[in-house]
Amino acid sequence: MPQRVDLHTHSTASDGTLEPGALVALAREWGLVAIALTDHDCMDGLAEASRAGRRFGVEVVPGVELSTRRPFGSLHVLGYWIDEQHVELCAALAAIRGGRQLRNERILARLAVLGMELDAGRVRALAGGEVIGRPHIAKAMQAAGWVGSVDEAFERYLGSGRPAYVPRLRLEPPEAIALVHAAGGLAVLAHPGIAGLEPPVLEAEIESLAACGLDGLEAIYPEHSEAQRRELERLAGRLGLAVTGGSDFHGELKPNRLGEPPVPAELLEALRARRVGR
Repeated sequence: MPQRVDLHTHSTASDGTLEPGALVALAREWGLVAIALTDHDCMDGLAEASRAGRRFGVEVVPGVELSTRRPFGSLHVLGYWIDEQHVELCAALAAIRGGRQLRNERILARLAVLGMELDAGRVRALAGGEVIGRPHIAKAMQAAGWVGSVDEAFERYLGSGRPAYVPRLRLEPPEAIALVHAAGGLAVLAHPGIAGLEPPVLEAEIESLAACGLDGLEAIYPEHSEAQRRELERLAGRLGLAVTGGSDFHGELKPNRLGEPPVPAELLEALRARRVGR
């Protein structure tokens, strides 16, 4: 059986439901030879994941997922092989988390006006890590009986344009790419097929990012159709970008399964060669 990897995963350090070590253990159980831990705006889980990787014989690529703003919404940039101690990146992530905290306070205030008052301590307890986001607020809403599911919380209250939605601090895509490079990493555009853009607009957007130094495209993704995957692979080839893939595994918060869809280990090796060749 071909060796498989998963280059897009989340732990309790951001908005996943598995501790970093447990995530690595699950990767070993499911036969993966490597994973990238790419928590949102946070690197706190990387040390534990690396220790577990050595224990279980699973390579752990240190990563992060950065949300960036565009006129149409947001794009996410994955950073691979980043330096966890890089001063500029750490400062940027701290500022983003500070903006997220302010956003959370405003969301809770809006929910209270709507008759759904939540205890901030309860939300922090559900998060379990330093990064607290809308999924944790949605879980608290579900636990309080105001919605039947996390999806319903987003659809009715927390999603863009809904009554309790509050925008938050985001980087511009070129800033995110430059930060990843400054920290010694490679920058990959996450799940471009779900950005909600028409193919010509998405292609122009990716061309612009490639000119800013983007290193790769996440073509293999649970919500990408086969046609989208083929088109992204074609575009990556034309622009000289690496092709990557991952499950975007969050544990109980999303239906995505670790290691699905299958990502061949050869893609990680090609990405590694690109890093060495920079």
